[in-house]
Amino acid sequence: MDTQAGKDFARLAATLDYPVYVVTTCVQGELTGCLIGLGIQCSIHPPRFLACLSKKNHTFALAQRATALAVHVVEERNRTLAELFGGTTGDTVDKFSRTRWQDVDGMPILQDCARWFIGAVVQRLDLGDHVGHLLEPLKVAPGNTSAQLTYQQARNIHPGHDP
Repeated sequence: MDTQAGKDFARLAATLDYPVYVVTTCVQGELTGCLIGLGIQCSIHPPRFLACLSKKNHTFALAQRATALAVHVVEERNRTLAELFGGTTGDTVDKFSRTRWQDVDGMPILQDCARWFIGAVVQRLDLGDHVGHLLEPLKVAPGNTSAQLTYQQARNIHPGHDP
């Protein structure tokens, strides 16, 4: 991002606000999860969601082998959960021993998140420093709507991995 346009875009992107999510998965009994700021519904018919994981994130390596990911809507009241999954790394911290979760169809579902879905990985897209995981919903818990934690509210959570 040495170009002026790249620098200008970085300044613009820093002003945007959008929801954050916690993505979890389990592969061969190993649990992992991370906070993501890059995720969006990207198709209505068929329903699809794009969850982008940083290549530097501990969760990334396991997610590359996963056939499904669970995406949790993080509400404003769940800031502690966002700090756990965004501010620590699975390299050194067992995040699941520090929060309530349950196994749903082989996936770790965070009990403090009322809204979540499990999605089959349909495709992976190399997007630069992130890989987008295109997900097809398999099981959905729509829960009650409440205020979602946003990127701007979570900005001061420093990544558990090197930026």
